[in-house]
Amino acid sequence: VLGLLVWALIADTTYHLHAAYGWVMFVSIFFWIVTVLFFVTYLLQLQLKFYMIPWSLVLMIFNAVATVLYITAFVTCAAAVQPTSWRQWDYNRRAAASFFACLVMIAYVAGTFFSFRAWKGLGSNAATSQVTDH
Repeated sequence: VLGLLVWALIADTTYHLHAAYGWVMFVSIFFWIVTVLFFVTYLLQLQLKFYMIPWSLVLMIFNAVATVLYITAFVTCAAAVQPTSWRQWDYNRRAAASFFACLVMIAYVAGTFFSFRAWKGLGSNAATSQVTDH
């Protein structure tokens, strides 16, 4: 949802007049689509049919790449916001897009951390980590 907000807010401005927003649009739309595809894959449990794919490693790499590219998109978006814009609504939408890009970046950082823990086998829930000695 946050990624959708980033590209929807920018798409509602005159982003084509500023080359920097082309990169932000590419990153936000590309990773939004791929994230939705991964979500649908897990929702439909398709990863169980393709058991030969190391899904935890794939997700960790995806989240790490998304983190790095969203850092560049966030910095680009934030640097391109100009408070002296002649259209106030463009400024507000671009500033909001920068804020949500930062939130998406933080979400991908958290996703990378949890994917790394799952890949290393450190991610277990309370039900599987209970040990009883009798």
